[in-house]
Amino acid sequence: MIVIGERINGMFKRVGQAIASRDEATIIEVAQAQIEKGANILDLNVGPAADDAVGTMQWLATTVRKITDLPLSIDSPKPDAIRAGLEIAGNNSLINSTTGEQEKLAALMPLAAEYGCPIIGLTIDENGVPRDAPGRTEVALKIVASAMEHGVPPENVWIDPVILPIAYTQNHQPEVLKAIAECKLLSDPPPKTVLGLSNVSQGTRYRSLVNRTYLVMAIAYGLDAAIMDPLDDELMDAMITAELLMNKTVYCDDFLKAYRT
Repeated sequence: MIVIGERINGMFKRVGQAIASRDEATIIEVAQAQIEKGANILDLNVGPAADDAVGTMQWLATTVRKITDLPLSIDSPKPDAIRAGLEIAGNNSLINSTTGEQEKLAALMPLAAEYGCPIIGLTIDENGVPRDAPGRTEVALKIVASAMEHGVPPENVWIDPVILPIAYTQNHQPEVLKAIAECKLLSDPPPKTVLGLSNVSQGTRYRSLVNRTYLVMAIAYGLDAAIMDPLDDELMDAMITAELLMNKTVYCDDFLKAYRT
């Protein structure tokens, strides 16, 4: 499974302060820690406090590019900030994200085509987040169709069926799992599926437990990637073990160590 490290996000207090003060050392430390723990992609989000989203994203991407050539997930609600990040990150990176809203598809699908990069599509449309799996799959189909219209191949579309906090929307969690499986039937080759995993545990007492349990369930339904915390060792162990039990890796007694080497 593809691990997208979530920690370089201005919503985290320490990172937000580092972004505000242009503290390169802290950003590099957080990036390196995630890489060492197994992140395959690093998500970059300047957070809501940045007055100059474009300039701040340029600084953030430049800082991270000093220590790694891993793909970067350029995470912003502003298309101009996404473009600024992609110009530095390179076209092997990821746009995070569009929704199924027509205005956002029109703005971001041409950008994905221009840079030849994958794009995450959230199953949200003008009516919000659908309540059930068929509703999510319908929005996902709209996103895939828009991608193909703009010359973005289906395998470059990563559908996020939008997990909501279990503390407030418990009935949504099984529907998200069903949507993960249903998205595999939308095209050939199919789009990838991805979750912003930490959303499921917001407002709960046992956040790590909720995250890792839901991740294992989602992997069983075919999840390809997650935006998650690679610094959570128990979460990573659960992911590695689930992949093993789904016959995606080869067993050995030291399978946890083998994954990390």
